[in-house]
Formats: sequence, structure tokens, C-alpha cells
Amino acid sequence: MESWSIDIYKEYFKFSAAHFLIFPDGSAERLHGHNYRVFVEIAAELSRHGLVLDFKQVKPVVREMVDELDEHWLVPGEHPVLRWNDRGDGVCEVRYLDRYYAAPTKDLIVLPINNTSSENLATWLGRELQRRLSARFPELVVHQLRLAVEETAGQSGVYHYRA
Repeated sequence: MESWSIDIYKEYFKFSAAHFLIFPDGSAERLHGHNYRVFVEIAAELSRHGLVLDFKQVKPVVREMVDELDEHWLVPGEHPVLRWNDRGDGVCEVRYLDRYYAAPTKDLIVLPINNTSSENLATWLGRELQRRLSARFPELVVHQLRLAVEETAGQSGVYHYRA
């Protein structure tokens, strides 16, 4: 069986963001940041022009997503204990156990994930990339998608989609 894919990594597929990871025992890291890098592989049928998808069409979609996350505090909106509240005055409060944070609402992104692990970030980005690609390129039938989020050199969380 034959298959085709495109593998994309650009230096600008990166974002800097703050987070803290919550561990299974309830302990948590201190609030800190990473310079994340994103790697993408998309497998699909070749078009009649011999392309999975033109690199020039995919790169802006990935860049748009990483730019949206850049320079934000990423908050896991579906964690069972962590709570967040947009006060309506431009400030968002985040509480986890005895911790309390208040930050400008515009500086936070509350993601539909239960923890801000690189695996969950890769999953959210991978699913969002699929959604955006299918909206922009309805003729594209993705067979597989692999998206990795590297939080530090040599450490990545990876999301795989297979149709």
C-alpha cells in the first residue's frame, strides 16, 4: 500500500507560554514558561496535481494557531479541581488548592483540556489543525496527522490521528 505525507517544521512554528502542570498526587509545578516548538506531518491522498497539500497553504494555518497562543498563560479549563473566573473587569482569577492568581484576562487562554501537558497541547493543536484544514480545504481527506509539541529540547508530547 502506498501513502503520501508532508512533514512541516518551520523556525516560526513556535510559541512562548506560561503554565503549570498538575501531577496525579495533586502537587503542581510553579508557574513558569516554555518556548514551545511545533512539528506537523499530514498524510492524505495526492491531489490530481501530485500534492498532499501545498506547503504554502498549510504553513499559514499552523502559524496562525501558534501566534494565537504566543505570550499567554495557558490554563486548563477542564481540570476537576482548578477553577478560573473572569471577573468582568479585565481580570481573571485562577485558583488551585491554596494557590491564588489574578492576571489580565487578555493574558490568559483557557483551553478545553484537563492539564497543560505537552501531550494535551499537542492534542488540542492537532484537533484544531484538523478543524481548520477541513474548513479551508474541504476536498482534503486526511488519513493521518501527527503533531508534536516540544516543550524543551528532546521532550515532546505527540498527537496522532488516523482515519
